[in-house]
Amino acid sequence: MLITNEDNMELMARYEDNYFDLAIVDPPYGIDLANMNMGVGNTPKASKLKNRKWKPKDWDNETPKDEYFEELFRVSKNQIIWGGNYFNLPPCNKFIIWDKEIPKGLSFSDCEYAWTSFKGANKMFRYSAYKNKNEKFHPTQKPPSLYDYCLMNYAKEGDKILDTHLGSGSIAIACHNLGYDLTACELDKEYYDAAIKRIEQHKAQQRLF
Repeated sequence: MLITNEDNMELMARYEDNYFDLAIVDPPYGIDLANMNMGVGNTPKASKLKNRKWKPKDWDNETPKDEYFEELFRVSKNQIIWGGNYFNLPPCNKFIIWDKEIPKGLSFSDCEYAWTSFKGANKMFRYSAYKNKNEKFHPTQKPPSLYDYCLMNYAKEGDKILDTHLGSGSIAIACHNLGYDLTACELDKEYYDAAIKRIEQHKAQQRLF
């Protein structure tokens, strides 16, 4: 497992065509998480935001440029791209849909889509986004179980996995659990450090049991 604190374009530039068997990535959706549905000033939403373990940043203001996707497709044979419905990608023959089981009355999206390079029927994964929510330190933190699902259904034994936006490190936990070789990077130093700490704590806990 190789995880670095760097720009993803620099990482991908070091690898030859089709080096990775499967890229599972979660790029910024360009929906401005720092401000959307978060509230400002003394609003109730702003008060709740202050109690979160993460603070708003501007990394989600824009989607990746076309050059990013060109490099991603160059270095990987297959791709799973979360938020694929927000990007200028080819037609998708097989979406993965994460049903987040959001409680009624909340304004958050009920599901998220992943564009895939695979063919076949669309597939649904159901898992509550509210499980262990107090442990989250990243605003788009996905559960390791979601990556378990992706790896178990779309990767083969011995595959080399790429993640260009490590975020909270959930994919690294899934790859560790299932024995996949992961190469990943995270540009934000704060998130990188927190993800590495989370991954190491998970490994240590597994060794105890």
